[in-house]
Amino acid sequence: MTYRKGTLDDAKIIYDLICDMENKKLPYNKFIEIYSAQLKNENYYCLICETDKKVIGVLNLRFEEQLHHTENIAEIMEFSVLPQCRNQGVGKKMIEEAFKIAQKTGCSQIEVACNQLRKDTHRFYTKEGMHNFHFKFSKRLLGEDSPDNMLGK
Repeated sequence: MTYRKGTLDDAKIIYDLICDMENKKLPYNKFIEIYSAQLKNENYYCLICETDKKVIGVLNLRFEEQLHHTENIAEIMEFSVLPQCRNQGVGKKMIEEAFKIAQKTGCSQIEVACNQLRKDTHRFYTKEGMHNFHFKFSKRLLGEDSPDNMLGK
């Protein structure tokens, strides 16, 4: 496995991986607009994992100085591995690489928000030494705001 920073050429596979993670088809035009902007922003790092020059995973990081920490914090925004490559250590190696990138960027901590329905993912993060110290609350501001928590809605 090799790791590198994502490029615009990776957009389609990253899009497919994130749609798989969210269990829904996202608007590609909006996705490519956001991804293109992130590639130009030093506060983002899109980590790509490849094997035999084929992308098998993506882990998208955001770096920001936070007032309540008074430090630079990394946040995993998206993290997805091809279904056929899961449970083979790919995610473990990718998150270890993300930890290194975050440290090199001067981050004192790395965080991730994860849907409550993703129990396997929670076990993964715990196994990788992460702690569940926070609750995350959300409210939909456009369209229907439902209290139901569903993936792929």
